[in-house]
Amino acid sequence: MGDQEALRKIITTLAVKNEEIQNFIYSLKQMMQNVEANSSRAQEDLEGEFQSLYALLDELKDEMLMKIKQDRASRTYELQAQLAACAKALESSEELLEAANQVLGTASHHDFPQAAKQIKDSVTMAPAFRLSLKAKVSDNMSHLMVDFAQERRLLQALAFLPVPSTPEIDLAESLVADNCVTLAWRMPDEDSKIDHYVLEYRRTNFEGPPRAKEDQPWMVVEGIKGTEYTLSGLKFDMKYMNFRVRACNKAVAGEFSEPVTLETRARATRTCGWRSSAWSGMPRAARCRTSRRARRTARAGRPHQPTRLPASVCPRVVQSPKRMPSGRGGRDRFTAESYTVLGDTLIDGDDHYWEVRYDRDSKAFGVGVAYRSLGKFDQLGKTSASWCLHLNNWLQVSFSAKHANKAKVLDVPVPDCIGVYCNFHEGFLSFYNARTKQLLHTFKAKFTQPVLPAFTVWCGSFHVSSGLQVPSAVKCLQKRNSTASSSNASLP
Repeated sequence: MGDQEALRKIITTLAVKNEEIQNFIYSLKQMMQNVEANSSRAQEDLEGEFQSLYALLDELKDEMLMKIKQDRASRTYELQAQLAACAKALESSEELLEAANQVLGTASHHDFPQAAKQIKDSVTMAPAFRLSLKAKVSDNMSHLMVDFAQERRLLQALAFLPVPSTPEIDLAESLVADNCVTLAWRMPDEDSKIDHYVLEYRRTNFEGPPRAKEDQPWMVVEGIKGTEYTLSGLKFDMKYMNFRVRACNKAVAGEFSEPVTLETRARATRTCGWRSSAWSGMPRAARCRTSRRARRTARAGRPHQPTRLPASVCPRVVQSPKRMPSGRGGRDRFTAESYTVLGDTLIDGDDHYWEVRYDRDSKAFGVGVAYRSLGKFDQLGKTSASWCLHLNNWLQVSFSAKHANKAKVLDVPVPDCIGVYCNFHEGFLSFYNARTKQLLHTFKAKFTQPVLPAFTVWCGSFHVSSGLQVPSAVKCLQKRNSTASSSNASLP
């Protein structure tokens, strides 16, 4: 049995080796075919390039010959016209000279003064005296000659396309602002044969030199003609971005530049969309889960706890129901004027910015921040634990800032998208028209604990865009108006 087992192993090894050799033979044959095909393609491309060069030279030659012919025809015409005028003047002068001789020969002494005056007047008016004896054009045609010595040297130095040099990313000229990244680079030497550049970027949470292996894939931007490119409309949901770029000519791409890492300062709460029905004030998933939990809670005699939605949507929903006296369970128990949603990212430092777009047909909508301790029956802006802007479209439209159950009516147009800026350390909570960057209102508060983004809606929907940088316009306006905002925008 031992010999048989050893023989089987040898046979198996041989079979594997035979298969490897067969695969290698197939690979070699395939490579030979590729060499033949690629060399034929390179030869065709070369012939095509030379044919295009011949065609260009022939076209250039025809244009230059036409210029010489046109210049020759123009000069010949001018000289022929001048030659004809001279011949005519000469003929006229000879006729005048013969007539003058005849008059002088036949005139008597008495008639001589009169004859001499007539001859003088005729000579003075003769064309020969008004004719310029200088050629109108030159016969020098040397300016129409060419010298291709330099071009000949260039053609003699013609070689196959080299691999392009590696670009160098210029961090001093690169900029990260307003959820855009402008990246600039330069070539170490002048290379006129560069056709385009390829830019690759990826998001990362690691500072310092980019790591070789990363969970995030490289995103590719091709066909960049200049040495600068702007990525716009980004969401900075991670702390940094890696960048690298390479140059390409018509045939081959060069090596990627040394990757660089740029910080993309922004804090991302989960981007989510909510829709509220008219009777419940809660999304369907939350409504069903809350109803089932409430029925179980009622049977067990325990107080109802806030519903927690999946983290991929929004980790915490706090309902603010107006309890209806009813003995039935189910939907009537949770009939509400509105509900409050808290974001998943605590704000306890730096500055943060997010935007909220809501359905203009919503009966009510609010946006702001709140402490985590906001009660499950507390409405946004009704307690000292929350600050918000509130839009009421029910019966009579009102737009106001709310905190601690105090409201200040805002005399500004109501935007369809609101930008929220929060500087935790300085205690600023500012609201902006997200499209025009007009300041709507600023709270000046001394936050005693971290806050969470907070939203409320009734019979409508809203969508949150997070991972946004603080816009430059907001930074400038906030810096300029912070003092005025803190004194003028606080609620009574």
